[in-house]
Formats: sequence, structure tokens, C-alpha cells
Amino acid sequence: MNSGDVKKNLAVFVSQRMEMGDTEWPCGQEALETCSSLELIGTVHRDSQQESAASDDSLETLYETVHGCLRCPLGHTRNKFVFGSGNPHADIMFIGEAPGADEDTQGIPFVGRAGKLLTKMIEAIKLRREDVYIGNILKCRPPSNRDPKPEEIEKCEPILIRQIEIIRPKIICALGRISGTTLLRSRASLGSLRGDVHDYHGVKLIITYHPAALLRNPNWKIPAWEDLKFLRREYDGLELT
Repeated sequence: MNSGDVKKNLAVFVSQRMEMGDTEWPCGQEALETCSSLELIGTVHRDSQQESAASDDSLETLYETVHGCLRCPLGHTRNKFVFGSGNPHADIMFIGEAPGADEDTQGIPFVGRAGKLLTKMIEAIKLRREDVYIGNILKCRPPSNRDPKPEEIEKCEPILIRQIEIIRPKIICALGRISGTTLLRSRASLGSLRGDVHDYHGVKLIITYHPAALLRNPNWKIPAWEDLKFLRREYDGLELT
């Protein structure tokens, strides 16, 4: 590979990080110096944008871009990058906070006990799991299933936003307090956020209990059912009893 190709490849690398909203790279300064000037980066960045606009965006393309992510320490401790699963053109997205142990092993969101309950919740509103799209804010499991840290959210949320831009859902269901308050940048309680339609990057968003919380507290299943009926009503007007 000649020096010109090396410079262009480095410029593409920096451009991709710019696309994801990242301004810090382990070799960022070195890349900039090797590229000789910001003009080359700008040219490749514009070319990349034009090529992207000319071709169909897809979740597959996004996955190939980000699945090797090491932008935060979780990338070094994960087993699998848990990107998301479901209908790439879904009208409804379910978003949790982060993968758990089962998800980290299989690379698929919501596959453990909580995942089985989520499947039943989706079926209860007359839909199938394959009709919707399921993901998390973080794509890598935090150690011991601890809560996501602000710096991890900062690095990972742009991927979720890009997923939403590609899928273009009509409504999002945030699963649990942490997911809801993180997406809404709110410190309000789950109880005060439930029952309302919120906005997340131009998409309707409602909040309900995380399936894992329902397993620990079965008495919350009744209010969760009200949330699910609310979700279906806001989606297409269907009234469930």
C-alpha cells in the first residue's frame, strides 16, 4: 500500500468517527498528522456523505461500522456486541438499558427470563417479536449488570440514535426507569413518567416497567398492562381489553 492509500484510509477512519459524533481517538492526532491536512479529511468526509446519501442506509451497514467499537472500557470486557434484533422497518421499538449475561453470551437482546417475558408482553398486544425491533442504549454488558455510566451512555447512544434514524419507528417503548430517564435526560420517577407520550429525537416515546422488574415484582404487571394498552392505542388506535 502506497503512502497515498495510507493517508486516505486514515482519513476515512477519522471521517467515520466524525460521522458517529466522536472527536477523540487513540490515534487521532497521529492520523491527522499523517493525513497532512484537514483538507483531505474534509474531502473524504464529504465524499463519504455523498456516497451514503446515494445508497440505501441499512442496519447491516451500521453494524459493520460499529460492532468492533472500543470507544469505552466496556468494549474490552464484553463477550458479544449486542447490536439489536427484529424488523429493520419496525413501527415499534423496545429499548432497554444494557445487555445482561445471557445477551452478552448470545449477542442478542432480551433472551433470558426477562426476554421471554418481553416476548409475552409483545404478544399480549397482538404483535409478534419479529414485528418489532428490540435493542438497548448500551451495546455491551456492564460488569455485574451495574447501571450504565454517563460516559458509556455518551459513547454508545449515538449508535442507538442512528438505528432509530434508519428504522424510522412510529413509537418507542422505553423499558424501565434507567432507560426512560436516560433517553429523556430526566431525573423524574418512573411513576411520574408513565402514562404520558414523550419525545425522543422526533419519535413518540412511552415508558413502562422493565421485564426484569416485573419478574421481581409481579404486582407491577397490572400497571404494566395498562402501559402496553396505551402503547398499542398510541400506535394505531387499537383498544385492547
